[in-house]
Amino acid sequence: MAYVISDDCIACGTCIDECPVGAISEGDKYSIDPEMCADCGTCADACPTEAIHPAE
Repeated sequence: MAYVISDDCIACGTCIDECPVGAISEGDKYSIDPEMCADCGTCADACPTEAIHPAE
């Protein structure tokens, strides 16, 4: 199950450096490519606003 980024994202960039597979894209709100996501949760652990969660 891939992770998703909610509207709480402040586009700080912390998660991008943590993603081991490069699945996160920059923008006004960052996004995670579900096909690339390795479901490791590293990005969620690094997010200062807790905007990253497992997809439902």
